[in-house]
Amino acid sequence: MAAAPLAAAPGPPRSSALRLPCPSAAGWQLVRQLELPRRGPNDEAIGGFSAARFDPISGELLLLSDAPEPSLLRWSGISGGRPRLRQVLPLQRPAAAPLDGEALVVLAGQLWVASEGRRTAERPAQLLRYDAATGRLLAALPLPADWQPGTGRGLASNAGPESLALLPAREGGQAPALLMAAEQPLLQDPPTAVRLLRWQWPAGSDPRSTPPAAIPQGALLLPGQGWGLTDLLVAAPDRLLALLRRFEPPFSWRIRLALYALPSPNAPALAPLADWDLIAAGLTPDNWEGLSPGPPLADGRPSLLLVSDDNFNPLQANRLAQLSPNRNPACSTAP
Repeated sequence: MAAAPLAAAPGPPRSSALRLPCPSAAGWQLVRQLELPRRGPNDEAIGGFSAARFDPISGELLLLSDAPEPSLLRWSGISGGRPRLRQVLPLQRPAAAPLDGEALVVLAGQLWVASEGRRTAERPAQLLRYDAATGRLLAALPLPADWQPGTGRGLASNAGPESLALLPAREGGQAPALLMAAEQPLLQDPPTAVRLLRWQWPAGSDPRSTPPAAIPQGALLLPGQGWGLTDLLVAAPDRLLALLRRFEPPFSWRIRLALYALPSPNAPALAPLADWDLIAAGLTPDNWEGLSPGPPLADGRPSLLLVSDDNFNPLQANRLAQLSPNRNPACSTAP
């Protein structure tokens, strides 16, 4: 199932605004929702989709799987059709350790993956860089000291990093950066404040060969204890769109989208500027984990794509949903 490799970007990506509901109370329309197959072309189990990235040039959707044998799956037919699996690309494990890929950014023909940790030396949380054509591991970057496990501090087990977003280059020479978020607050932090970490490249450097530096980037307030941040998008140069989830036993899910300002490194944790209940909008309650800008609808309206992680559980499903922001015509020039 060969597919063309991802093209290398001709230069640093530039900022572009993501369309949002306007006014914010207008909310989101659930355009469609469908189940993806559970079996691949060789009857292998597929699922565990933890991150999604739609490529507007190729029209392909990339889904990151956190299966025991990690992989990147490429799908075509996303724009109004039935998705078709084109390729399953295995991803090399870091030093034979388990890989729990939870977030994905595609930059300059390479894949950047956030791997969730378990507070052990055998399963550390890391930022990984891959060759997009072969799945070969090119680099593994450790997280900074505050995020490392210690007595009463660091990431909780199986609590991130869960999100990775691209902060594009800006006019004036600022290089692109990756914005990472934990799923849950670090053990030393308040119980509803989730930290962000900025992986910044030096100005003029090549992300394909120069490692980024990890810099604190403030924190976001979650709706309450038990909520987690499972994916991030940059909605505008200073705005973030976050996918939030909460599991309530025995088998109930709450899913929200929230809009935040980009926090400053030393500022107090920021509350959302707006938020939307996606279950109330018609989304099936499930373990929704991936968020990506999607293809435009037939009438030209913008869309978002969401993907769920079935955890290889027969009671769950691999779901793909497409949302579009409801917008008043008077908002045509607003983000």
